Amino acid sequence: MVDIKIVAFDDANKESIRFVREQVFIKEQQIDPEIEFDGLDTQAVHVLVVDSEQPLGTGRILADGHIGRIAIMKAARGKGLGVKVVQALVEYAKQQGYPRVDLGAQTHAVDFYRKLGFTPYGDEFMEANIPHQAMEQMLEQ
Repeated sequence: MVDIKIVAFDDANKESIRFVREQVFIKEQQIDPEIEFDGLDTQAVHVLVVDSEQPLGTGRILADGHIGRIAIMKAARGKGLGVKVVQALVEYAKQQGYPRVDLGAQTHAVDFYRKLGFTPYGDEFMEANIPHQAMEQMLEQ
């Protein structure tokens, strides 16, 4: 059974979070580990997707409402887990009273985030040698 949990980047969870991000961002997308692990994880709230203790996906939100590091293991894609990660982070932000959330979407994922209620703003930009688009969602109070 798949569990979607809000967790901290602590001894109980950081190994699973790092594993997913290493597979997706560092191995698949060739992102430099120093860019991927930016020192902000301990300040963030994370979502961790696990199936029988096997980590399948993750994402995080920072105190300023910035969502990022959404990653789903290749074998687990196409099952709606990415949607659930983003929805869990947005729901957390609403519970905390955030007025808005934002993220930098890899350009191939803009339509994915648009379907989840995000709107593009600003110009396309490069991050880790990958084109991105800033997107935001205003939250109901």
